[in-house]
Formats: sequence, structure tokens, C-alpha cells
Amino acid sequence: MQKYILKIWRGTPGSQYWEEFELERKQGSNVISALFEIQRRPITKEGKSVAPVVWDANCLEEVCGSCSLLINGKPRQACTALIEQIIEATGSSTITLAPLSKFPLVRDLIVDRSSMFENLKKVAAWVAADDSRDIGPYPKISQQQQEVMYSLAQCMTCGCCLEACPQVSERSTFMGPAVIGQVRLFNIHPTGALQKSDRLHTLMQEGGISGCGNAQNCVVVCPKKVPLTDAIAAIGRDTTIQAIKDLFSLPER
Repeated sequence: MQKYILKIWRGTPGSQYWEEFELERKQGSNVISALFEIQRRPITKEGKSVAPVVWDANCLEEVCGSCSLLINGKPRQACTALIEQIIEATGSSTITLAPLSKFPLVRDLIVDRSSMFENLKKVAAWVAADDSRDIGPYPKISQQQQEVMYSLAQCMTCGCCLEACPQVSERSTFMGPAVIGQVRLFNIHPTGALQKSDRLHTLMQEGGISGCGNAQNCVVVCPKKVPLTDAIAAIGRDTTIQAIKDLFSLPER
């Protein structure tokens, strides 16, 4: 049976190294199933018994966003990365796996993505509800708005867009495109729009919309095809309007 090599960049912060594992090629196998095989039998290509590789996964159907990795140098979800497709696309029987580089490393392939969730808190990425009483008919949402909201709501907070963004680094405070997309989502929502100016003011500060360099890498690597560049353009326009309102103390609509 044909075999392939899974070359993994593993270790802890400050002590990382490459380790290779030889596995049998199986139809329908993905990167997660390959990692499961290594977990069951953690023996390197050279026959050395090692500690199992540490990695993260949950839903296994590209919904939770927890299995984000650099696969052959590109950020993507490991659960939908099919071994045979990768080999056919690259023409190589060696596949490299590495942790995302824009987040603090925990160990092996696991990183700490908590900064993304903290930034979502900063922009109040939710719809506030004061109680459960009946408030009558809900404001209607047009079909066009529903389609935009649905596409933005598919964001998994996986971190792929931040990994691909050249503006996100240890030296930058830029929140990244995922947060901007969620601001766009909740500002469209009839109830969420009540906090629109607060969200925009947050993005008008350091680390907000001005940090975007318009590289557009984010929309290319997004596993869910979230229209991030559209959201960035819309929020850029909204923050400009908000700045003008603030300048002239215009009342909110």
C-alpha cells in the first residue's frame, strides 16, 4: 500500500522541532484522521516511540473552527483537508503541519486564540436583550439584509483570516477582519443596531478599522467564504459617517 509522510512542527514555545510520521494512504482520510492514527501509534518514521502529538478538534465538520492549522504553509481547517487531495494538488507525498503563528503557542499544534474572543467582547458582538417580555411584532429584515447577515454569521472564529493578514503581528494591535465582520453583522440587526455607535467608536480607536492594509488575504483563506472585505468596506464607510456625526454633534438616526 502507498504511504505518505506527515511532517509536523511540534514542541513548546522556544523549543520546537520537526518530526516525521509515515502513514498509509487511505481513501477519504483527512488530516484529523491522520493525527488520530499518530495518537494511537506515536512512532516516528525512524521507528522512535515519542509522545503523542497534541492538537485540537471538536465538530469535525468545519463548524467549530478549533482545528485550524498551517497545512503546507496555508491556514485551513484540518477536518476538511483530505490527504489524497493535498497529495494530488502538490504532487508530493510529504504534508507539513504547523500551528498558526499569529497566536501564542501552547504545545505542538495547539495555540491560544483567546485574543479573538476578547476582541469580540470589546465590540459587544451580540444582540442585547433586557428581558423576555413580549415586545410585539419584530422589525422586518429585508431579503438582502438576511443574506448578508447569514453569510457573516457563518464565521467560526477559527483564526485563519488573522493568520493570513500581514497587519496582524506581535507588534500590531489590529483586531483583525473577523471582528470587523461581526461588527457589521450585529450593526445590521435591528436590535443590535442600538449599540451601533458604541461598536463603531471601538473600531475608530487604535487596533480598529484603520489597522487594515487592504491586503484582502482574509477573504481568500476564509473556510466559510465570509465576505470580509465587503464588511471592512462597509464598516470603513460607517466609521467615517460616525466621525462626521461626532464632529458636528449630529443626533443618531
